[in-house]
Amino acid sequence: MRFAQMLIGAAAALALLAAQPTSAADENDGTGGRSNASDNTANDNDSTFNPDEVTHAASDFFGVTTEAAAKAVQHIFKDQGQPDAYIKGDEGGGAFVVGLRYGEGWLVRKHFEPVKVYWKGPSVGFDVGGNASKFFALVYNLKRENRLYQRFPSAEGSYYFIAGIGVNYLRSGGVTIAPMRTGVGLRAGVNAGYLVFSQERDWFPF
Repeated sequence: MRFAQMLIGAAAALALLAAQPTSAADENDGTGGRSNASDNTANDNDSTFNPDEVTHAASDFFGVTTEAAAKAVQHIFKDQGQPDAYIKGDEGGGAFVVGLRYGEGWLVRKHFEPVKVYWKGPSVGFDVGGNASKFFALVYNLKRENRLYQRFPSAEGSYYFIAGIGVNYLRSGGVTIAPMRTGVGLRAGVNAGYLVFSQERDWFPF
């Protein structure tokens, strides 16, 4: 009888833990982070990027034609609408079944100074090779900078390739990130993993 009560108590504790926020970003959702009060008062339409702005930013960053960038951008806009931030930077990685990637770049939002950010993450799957790539990601429903600093799992089956640009979706805590990559090297196969974004560089892969 006593053992059964202990099991019931343990199950209740696990249920309570499962109900807690999964990241610091979610816990601070009401007030948090380094963002100032204008985060909550900025007009939604005035704080998002339209397709022309993103297309020109992406084509300049990747060094590809506007037409090539527009094909990838239009596909994402059709799925997700207008982003309220984007990230541009560089990453490198390699894989032999289990892979790793590290990156650094800038978080860009309207009405705010760009902020340096870092990301890392493992990948597991039918994946082999190495690459160095340019990374340009559209960010949706960010609202506050601190909501970026969490783990973003890859959305299953979301990877596609348009005009030489690879695109996939990452989602967590109500935030969606759509990374676009071009680069050199070979990274073949299907993989499932996640990216963790942070304010400081961290070489520990997990």
